[in-house]
Amino acid sequence: MGKCLSCCEPSQSNGRSYDDNQSGLTESGGGSSSSSCSSSKSPQLETVQQSKETRRLHSSGPKSQGAALAKSYGIGSADVPHKKFQTNTKMPPMKRQTNGDSKRMSLLCRDYSEPEIHALFDHYRDIGHDMILAEGIEKFCKDLDVKPEEFIVLILAWKFQAETMCCFTRCEFVQGCKALKVDSIKGIRSKFNDLILEVQNKQSFRDFYRWTYKFGLETGQRTLPIEMAIILWRLIFTRTEPPILQHWLEFLQKHPDIRGIPKDTWDMFLNFTEQVGDDLTAYDDTEAWPSLFDDFVEFENDLRNQNVKSD
Repeated sequence: MGKCLSCCEPSQSNGRSYDDNQSGLTESGGGSSSSSCSSSKSPQLETVQQSKETRRLHSSGPKSQGAALAKSYGIGSADVPHKKFQTNTKMPPMKRQTNGDSKRMSLLCRDYSEPEIHALFDHYRDIGHDMILAEGIEKFCKDLDVKPEEFIVLILAWKFQAETMCCFTRCEFVQGCKALKVDSIKGIRSKFNDLILEVQNKQSFRDFYRWTYKFGLETGQRTLPIEMAIILWRLIFTRTEPPILQHWLEFLQKHPDIRGIPKDTWDMFLNFTEQVGDDLTAYDDTEAWPSLFDDFVEFENDLRNQNVKSD
């Protein structure tokens, strides 16, 4: 690198003054023209001068070019440091933000107000408790123009991740509204269609289904009572009822000795409805199904055989 930079340094001959070049020219032109050339410049001499000046600038390094350019603009070399000398560069114009963009950004930043959510919760919460209990839930549903036993209310409770029926804690209510990005009754109602569409997704419905089991338990219970299980199964499958659902519920009602549904049976029932088909012909009793499913299939087969014989 040292050699390369030294090659760019101006030579001693290139640094001669214009007067030296001029005197050399006059000497070669003859003695009689010496005085006339010193008093006035000929066009040829000006051309030679410009040519030499251009060659001197181009043959110099960046440091010499900067000094020469600074000198041509009447600026001292001390005023323009050589290393920082830069030519003017045109910057691309910045995109101006329109009023429409500002309004859209404002709406995005104001999807909901957390203080408004707390105020909405306080409107329905029970006096003396920091929770919305049965009376508040009923009033809340009335303002939403729905009944507490409707499917959409169960989905809303799932979205709020409520742990107990007929109860919303402040944390559940606030976090649920923030998840929906709403802070008013009107806002919550506007999300009903989105919630219905969400649970139509297979994975979302599975999460919703499994959450419902814990939601139906009362304090201290580990097994879902059969009466509550039947109610929840009817409610969960309001829009997408499996073909065997009614047969399953009738089987449970006809066997009073079945008093509760364990968690694994509840979870496996969803797989059961997806695999056994409309007439239970795809059921394989060698698989690891809960014993209650074996009893149900046997019960159904007996009924069908009796119907065939009676015909």
